[in-house]
Amino acid sequence: MKHDFVVTGMTCEHCEKTVVRAVRQLDRTAEVTADRTTNNVKVISEQPRDALAKAIADEGFVVTP
Repeated sequence: MKHDFVVTGMTCEHCEKTVVRAVRQLDRTAEVTADRTTNNVKVISEQPRDALAKAIADEGFVVTP
């Protein structure tokens, strides 16, 4: 399933990598793209949307539904 998230708080490349790593800890096979310039995170994963959002939020970022 494809999920698009608006994620604020990403200010650098390290933040983008943190978001990608958080999602991949939940789903090692997930395809993840994080773009701090647009506050957009795209995820292709079979995991539930809420679980993916929580993984990102647990890293300190704000995920808008």
